[in-house]
Amino acid sequence: MFKRVKRLLNEPVLFAMIVFVWVLLFLFVIYPIFMVGLKSFEPKPGVFNLTVYRTIFSKRYFLIPIFNTLKLGVTVACFGVLIGYVFAYSVAKANVLAKNFFRTVATFPIVSPPFVVALAAILLFGRNGLFTRKLFGGIPPFEIYGFWGLVIVETLAYFPTAFLTLEGTLLSIGSDLEEASQSLGYSKWRTFWRVTFPLSLPGVLSAWLLVFSQSMADFGNPLVLGGRYHVLSVAAYLEITGSYRVSHGSALAIILLIPTLIAFFVQRYWLSRKSFVTVTGKSFISKAMELPRWAKAILTVICLLLTASILLFYGTVFLGSFTKLWGVNHSFTLDNYRYVFNFSWEYLKDTLLLASIATPICGVLGIMTAYLVARKEFFGRRIMEAVSLLPFAVPGTVVGIGYLLAFNQKPLILTGTALIIILVFVFRELPVGVQNGVAALYQIDKSIEEASMDLGSNSYQTFWKITLPLLMPAFFTALFNAFVRSMTAISAVIFVVSAKWNLITVRILGAVSNGDLSQAAALSCTLIGFVIVAMFLMRFMTVNLSYQMKLRRVER
Repeated sequence: MFKRVKRLLNEPVLFAMIVFVWVLLFLFVIYPIFMVGLKSFEPKPGVFNLTVYRTIFSKRYFLIPIFNTLKLGVTVACFGVLIGYVFAYSVAKANVLAKNFFRTVATFPIVSPPFVVALAAILLFGRNGLFTRKLFGGIPPFEIYGFWGLVIVETLAYFPTAFLTLEGTLLSIGSDLEEASQSLGYSKWRTFWRVTFPLSLPGVLSAWLLVFSQSMADFGNPLVLGGRYHVLSVAAYLEITGSYRVSHGSALAIILLIPTLIAFFVQRYWLSRKSFVTVTGKSFISKAMELPRWAKAILTVICLLLTASILLFYGTVFLGSFTKLWGVNHSFTLDNYRYVFNFSWEYLKDTLLLASIATPICGVLGIMTAYLVARKEFFGRRIMEAVSLLPFAVPGTVVGIGYLLAFNQKPLILTGTALIIILVFVFRELPVGVQNGVAALYQIDKSIEEASMDLGSNSYQTFWKITLPLLMPAFFTALFNAFVRSMTAISAVIFVVSAKWNLITVRILGAVSNGDLSQAAALSCTLIGFVIVAMFLMRFMTVNLSYQMKLRRVER
């Protein structure tokens, strides 16, 4: 340990980086969560006891949201992983027709606010919904407001997470293993159950835990479609903003935090010890299996139905944005978009400005933290990595309440400012940047950096001249994720927005709550349009930068 400390003191820039990252993580990750936990034990100012928790666990009013949240999370995770697996297998292994089209459509929910699907469900199956009036004579086929409505909406919104996770898992399984199974006399069906599926179990569990965490933390969809089906995220929000019982809201947030943290650490533990290795030093090929025509037809039909459902939901939102009053007057109009750019432009402008400021900060801080935990040896390195990944496991409701409590009093009063929203954006999306950076660094041979150090460069010079250029793809991926997630954020930032600084997602939720569905649809389409444009710009910048870097290497 003494040698490590001495080495750090000899490199003041590196030492300053470590201290800087630790200070930021303590202030904006640990401290807000600590404040939520502390407030949950404070029923009255200056009085600390278990009264709040006794009240919560003794009253049915509070117990119902706990049970409902767990029930919804488990159900959505099971359905989401099932659909995601079928979709991923169809694209990665069965080589169905139009697989690139299916893959593209499956990512729609990722680049839009999750509650856009809830808005589409209301436009289709609500009491004045299109299908309700045209196909069912004005009587809803089922109650969209409640448990099953949330299951449908959240499954469509979060199954892409399972799909992307499982697609990567299935592609990593070499086709030679499946061919060897068939050469030993196993049928394709038995090969799937005895070889492919067991080897994909780590991805299945990982996807299940990810979707479970997303459903547990969801705020927008339950607020829009929950009805009488109360969940913890909304209950905590209403306790603070409606009943003004901050301690009760904080306690509900802590209860919400426990299962998501358990899911996060179980996932990390499982992935760290999995023995389902299929990628070794030997080259392998992952190619499609030649399935029977009937099996391929069934998978194609399933993909078509799911893709059609996604297009139907998003197409309905797009159509609804051009109607005068959904459910009453469906005549074509551009008034909703005039309203967006005339009366809601400030919301959109604030969102674009704050997300644009937060994005590069998040990207730089993520890469810096990844470099420290993956390349440097110092005391507390693993703890730093765990703390930097903590916001990924913490529901947005907990983060929002934490920032509300932590920065609404001295010595750091940030409530009502743009800075508190930027900080929420930065540290909420920091884990993705850290993970991308760590993964990229593990692919870069340390000998490259060691050669630079041997030639007289210090850690600072080596990082800027050698490591950072090689990390550019991971850096731009982190930038893209940070920008998209900041533009579509709702659960955390709804606690810290103000009259001076507001966001387009909060405005959309307000429009839905007021019954202005056409305006909400126009706002949603505008937001998605800006995100898609930014996505193509960032991709263009990434490709262009990579080309320039390769050109410079050739010139050298």
